[in-house]
Order: sequence, then structure tokens, then C-alpha cells
Amino acid sequence: MNSFSNYIGVLTDTANKIDIKALEACVDIMIDAYKKGGTIYIFGNGGSGATASHVSGDFIKGVSLGLSRKFKVVFLNDNVSAMLAISNDLSYDDIFVEQLRGRLNNEDVVIGISGSGNSINVVKALEYSIEQKVKTVAFCGYKGGKIKDMADSVVHIPVMDMEITEDLHLVAFHAIKQEIIIRLAGNMKVSMGEQYDKRIK
Repeated sequence: MNSFSNYIGVLTDTANKIDIKALEACVDIMIDAYKKGGTIYIFGNGGSGATASHVSGDFIKGVSLGLSRKFKVVFLNDNVSAMLAISNDLSYDDIFVEQLRGRLNNEDVVIGISGSGNSINVVKALEYSIEQKVKTVAFCGYKGGKIKDMADSVVHIPVMDMEITEDLHLVAFHAIKQEIIIRLAGNMKVSMGEQYDKRIK
């Protein structure tokens, strides 16, 4: 039982350390991209890739539900054939950056997720995006790694534990999701549940 108590304890303590201003900055960047008609590109490895997939689905359906113009979100892990070809013919380090080449516009946003903050394929994709003067967002854990010092907005989970990092990345994205829905509804006092009730009737 102690292992469960310890895990929940560390999870709770770390959740309370999440920088709210960083979440707000991410919201601002994503709403700005939406208003300008930009595309949000998101990606990661392993559990971070699963988080990126979840977030993509949340924005395509959840956030976009009821909006006359939808969020444009591209999950770069989706095209397995492309990733395998790039990995085989070039390098696994290039699986994300190669998909971004020649596609980015100034109004776009690139979101890279890496628990350690040092995944080379995530680093390379963010580096390229920065070179193209595209807004970037980094989600990281541990000490932040390389991507912590690169992106325009950084959501850092300050814990030396990959599972808790991944848990709280999804929590952070869900908080961002709810804030975006409320802001786009134009009523900061309306709850998330009320927003869904209005949009699905």
C-alpha cells in the first residue's frame, strides 16, 4: 500500500507545482493560431505519442464541437508508413522534422512532447520550426532537457518520474482544453459541463 500512497503523494505534490502562467501562454498561442487559421502540429514518442494522439482527438472533436470553424490539428505519429520510410531511409531522428519540412506557415503552432526533454526527433522538429519562425510549445518533465530552453511556451512537469510526467502532461492538456472552450464561448463564468450541455443539444 505504501507504493500507492507514495505515487499519489508525489503526483499530487507535483501537480501543485505546475506553472499556471505556462498553461495560459499555451492557451494564448493555440487560440491565436485558431483565429488566424493556422494548423497545430503535435507529436511525441511512446507514452508522449499517446498523449499527443489523445490531445489531437480532443481538439478535433471536443474543442471543435459546435464551432463553425474547426481547429486544424495534425498528429504526426498517425502516418505509420511515412514514419517507417523516413526511419528506414533517413533516420528515426527525422521522423517528425521531415514531415514538417515545406509545410509550415507563420500562423501555425508546433507542439513537441518529451518526458526527458531530450528526445532527438522532438528536438530536431522544434529546432526546424523555430528556424521557420513558427510558434513552438514544449511539454517536458525531469529537469526539462534541451526543449525546455527552446520553445516559446514550456509546460514543465518538475519530477524525476516518467509515469507522473506523462500523467500530468495529460492533466495539463485537459486544463488547457477546458480553458480554450470557455474562452471561445465568451463567458468565463460558464462551467465546462454547461458548455458541453449547450453544444451537444
